[in-house]
Amino acid sequence: MKGRWTGALCAAALLVGGAGLAARLDSWFLQWAGNRAKTLNPLDVFVGQGQRLFGAHFYRKADVYFHSGFYPSIFDNNEAFQTEHMAADADIAHDRNSGDEEEFLGGPRDLFDRFSRHFFPSQHTHLNEGGAGQNHQHGAPGHGDQQVREILPWLQIAATLDPELPETYTVAAYWLRERMGKDREAEQFLRQGLRNLPNHPQLLFELGRVYRESRNDPARARNLWRHASRVSPGWKEDATPQDQFILLQIESRLAKLAEDQKDLPAAIAHWQNVARFSPGPEHVFEHIAQLRQRMANGTNAVPFFLQP
Repeated sequence: MKGRWTGALCAAALLVGGAGLAARLDSWFLQWAGNRAKTLNPLDVFVGQGQRLFGAHFYRKADVYFHSGFYPSIFDNNEAFQTEHMAADADIAHDRNSGDEEEFLGGPRDLFDRFSRHFFPSQHTHLNEGGAGQNHQHGAPGHGDQQVREILPWLQIAATLDPELPETYTVAAYWLRERMGKDREAEQFLRQGLRNLPNHPQLLFELGRVYRESRNDPARARNLWRHASRVSPGWKEDATPQDQFILLQIESRLAKLAEDQKDLPAAIAHWQNVARFSPGPEHVFEHIAQLRQRMANGTNAVPFFLQP
């Protein structure tokens, strides 16, 4: 009888001690900086940081849909697909692509290979240029812009899984605004990104494009671009090519806007910054010289990109 009571008391003590330890750990976990339970998003709780891997996958999947499925596998030549085309075409990403994007499959090896290519995407196309069955031409005005909506669900999922990937917001905003005429939705998506990535220059730059190109509000666009330039890491010596590319876009837009506003001194200052990061600064320096000559003559300059 005595041994039975001893076992029961030990079990009760272990139960009470386990409950106390669980309560103590629960309190510590709720205060821990890495606690995933601070969010109500079930993906954060069950997947955690691993969801960013899935976010990158869905972002890539959007580019696959942008090509109607014509996309290289890990066994094919990927040189022409280093940067997602949906981002490069939107001018929001440094283009690292090289090689022939049309021929990563190579020529048909035999008659059977040639015949089999009728049953899967085997031509390079973009959704905004008609999608599958259309010949792809860079810069050609597309008649399939409404088909671009097919990539938006993938980008929304990518933003949910990895809310700190700025390209997700800027790519979606560009296609919403430029090709679907939904500038309000584009602004909302960019502001969603700014809540997750405050003061991110890439998001501020794209939001400025919304106000300048879709709302015709140069004052707000200028303020956004100036702030984006101030916070840009592209000024640093160890800046990445992507950061310098975004800064180049920001400064060039500020320079063009200053010329539109007849503020030639400000335009010259911004063009000098453009020349600093431009891969071909000779044309920029020529235009700066023209602006200075126009200022000396008391006339306004015609931007070099508008000259015949």
